[in-house]
Amino acid sequence: MFKRIIFPLLLSVSVSTLWAQQYYLFTGTYTNGTSEGIYVYRFDASTGQVEGVDTARGIEQPSYLTISENGDYLYAVSETGGDKPGHITAYSFDKSIGKLKLLNTRPSLGDHPCYITVSENRKWVIAGNYSGGNIVAYKVNEDGSLSDQHQLINHEGKSINSERQDAPHVHATVITPDGDYLLAPDLGTDKIMVYRFKENARRNPLSKAKVPYVHIHPGSGPRHLAFHPNRKWVYLMEEMTGEVSGYRYKNGKLQLFDNIDGHPAEYKGSRGSADIHISHDGKNLYTSNRYEANNIGIFMIDPRSGKLKNTGFQDVIGKKPRNFVIEPSGKYVLVANQDTNDIRFFRRDSSTGSLTPTETVITVGSPVCLKLFPY
Repeated sequence: MFKRIIFPLLLSVSVSTLWAQQYYLFTGTYTNGTSEGIYVYRFDASTGQVEGVDTARGIEQPSYLTISENGDYLYAVSETGGDKPGHITAYSFDKSIGKLKLLNTRPSLGDHPCYITVSENRKWVIAGNYSGGNIVAYKVNEDGSLSDQHQLINHEGKSINSERQDAPHVHATVITPDGDYLLAPDLGTDKIMVYRFKENARRNPLSKAKVPYVHIHPGSGPRHLAFHPNRKWVYLMEEMTGEVSGYRYKNGKLQLFDNIDGHPAEYKGSRGSADIHISHDGKNLYTSNRYEANNIGIFMIDPRSGKLKNTGFQDVIGKKPRNFVIEPSGKYVLVANQDTNDIRFFRRDSSTGSLTPTETVITVGSPVCLKLFPY
């Protein structure tokens, strides 16, 4: 049951609303508070209306989600560990009514899985285990469920921060746009690991690339990645320093070309950046900053060089912004505020990239992952 009235966005009537799409909004959460699992909403970008349509209950800590290319399947991690080992759960999704149906669950083979991706042709689901310090790839059955067949790769090493970097901590598993490689930022080792990925492999789709990793500045804590629409540039969110680094990408190789602070120059608080995304028009890069910052960093991307220029910060009107999502038409940015139990909707200016708060708020327990799919 959805407990809060959702307010409509303040929209001006314009021709642009005629082509705006309708979306399903999938929300992953932490369930040790008021959340009951994975929430599904309908979001109409032409009217600003949001309504709840489904809740997938019975899953613990579904903190990260991924959706198949055709929207028929959703895969979720259960970010648990110790006495409750981590898991990966597969669901089918009925786009006609907005309902999730449980297919099956497999162990993640490492504690606290925190990221998951599905390959383009839905042959493999790949997850990163944060505390386990490893990557697991499961072959997908024809019906979308996870098979028993899998590959497990353990990372090794550590870095300079004895409290947070005494062991590997895989924080993302990102398939490159060419579909040939997997990039895995490891917060514990200050590396981006690079793997050759063969989607059509009958088994063991991952192998070491010729250049198997890229060193990040010690103590940076690499977390998430975002590829530019031109497929040539990829940007790294460094959690512990709050910096953003830009890399040229080609055939599995990364070459650093930019680095910029993701916080205001005068900021003196704790650093704990979370997420990074690029607008579909390729003009802007956005980051989320937690702790005392509680903002979204806004950057312009130079169309020739790919270098970043900070143009401002938007308060998230909440606490601990985690994952966020940019609506494909570029008109809205939705932000999951973990500690204030809400999802905030911001209007995006496509010329400047600036964000303006709207009146739309979804109240939901500990939201930490947002995914949109058109219908």
